Amino acid sequence: MTGAAAGIPKAPAKSAGAWALDLLIWGGLAVLLLISMEAVDLGNLSRLITNSANIQSFGADLLRPNFADWRLFVGKMWETIQIALWGTFLAIFLGVPMGLAAARNIAPVWVVQPVRWIMNMLRSVPDLVMGLLFVVAVGLGPLAGVLAIALNTAGVLAKLFSEAVESIDKGPVEGVRATGASKLHEIVWGVIPQVAPLWTSFALYRFESNSRSATVLGLIGAGGIGQVLFDRMNGFAFRDVSAVVIVVIIAVTLIDVLSQAMRRRLL
Repeated sequence: MTGAAAGIPKAPAKSAGAWALDLLIWGGLAVLLLISMEAVDLGNLSRLITNSANIQSFGADLLRPNFADWRLFVGKMWETIQIALWGTFLAIFLGVPMGLAAARNIAPVWVVQPVRWIMNMLRSVPDLVMGLLFVVAVGLGPLAGVLAIALNTAGVLAKLFSEAVESIDKGPVEGVRATGASKLHEIVWGVIPQVAPLWTSFALYRFESNSRSATVLGLIGAGGIGQVLFDRMNGFAFRDVSAVVIVVIIAVTLIDVLSQAMRRRLL
């Protein structure tokens, strides 16, 4: 027993430096949460109770949706889905070359850094700001929404695509290289087959997300059901608002079911 006990390794232990670093990180997070309570107005959380009469009145209308204009709602929701579909497609078209150019393991540093700056810029500008820019450039309508979603999503997908490329197994790439193949052949036969499942999953997820983003873009005149939602809210037609929200929920749920089926089929 003594010999067996002596052979059991000791439990891992953190050093004093590691404990100090953990304390600094988590303690700093706790302090940040405390000092930001006033900035985010958490002290007025009690208004949820004091203003309960307003909430009840609003909730009563939401529980009685008015589907008198359901054809309009469904038509605008279909337009929103088409905006998201084309925006995502264009984003993939832009994101694939950017993702490959931003991967440190296959592209030179003088290409990687500028591409990463472009990716950061595209991701940093909110959809609504891009939507406003394109509304000014091309006018009101769904085209502004498509372009706004395409550029913002291209930055997001490019980052995800590049990280997937950087995590690939080097073996298949080296095997292709050993045959004397060009750099393009290395990417086509050594890189793409490894990252294609992840890229597909990322693209489908962004399509789901863009279906919701396209709804918000309608608030600034970039097409879709968001404009109808905004108009009915301004008119205090909360029963219509409830119907619009239900249509959006059903559409997003169906998109989620479809994307899951596509994942199972493709992955």
